[in-house]
Amino acid sequence: MAIIPSYPKHIVSVFAYLTNSKDEVLLVKTHWRSDTWELPGGQVEEGESLSEAVSRELLEETGIVIRPVGITGVYYNVTKSLLSVGFYAEYVGGKLRIQPKEIKEGSFIRLDESNIDQYITRPHMKSRTLDAMRQKCFVPYEAWDTNPYSLLTRLDC
Repeated sequence: MAIIPSYPKHIVSVFAYLTNSKDEVLLVKTHWRSDTWELPGGQVEEGESLSEAVSRELLEETGIVIRPVGITGVYYNVTKSLLSVGFYAEYVGGKLRIQPKEIKEGSFIRLDESNIDQYITRPHMKSRTLDAMRQKCFVPYEAWDTNPYSLLTRLDC
């Protein structure tokens, strides 16, 4: 009898830290987590790079076009087997218009360490946001196509 190997199954999600010209941070409230504000993002789709996913999710949820600049952190939820990757992003275009099916509310908010608890009530969302706020240099990120080898995206300091 052949043994069939078991492979880990993880959900991968992305989120973005985006500020406007007034240094306000884009935050959203979702319908299923309406007790807290959070950085916008969502799940990576099959065949999609992380940078493509974060750009798509921001556009879908907020109507804003971004350019991912670098990774601010990598987080793992053991309970849900959920790997989350945070991106620092630059504004490219668009106006804030929330996607009402998923997003209850969205706004650019003047956020700092002294008032973060007023907005972000879940500790794991707070730590991700603080990591992004404090980031001075980004973790390198690459996306590759390997048949043939072709670098699709590279982000670093």
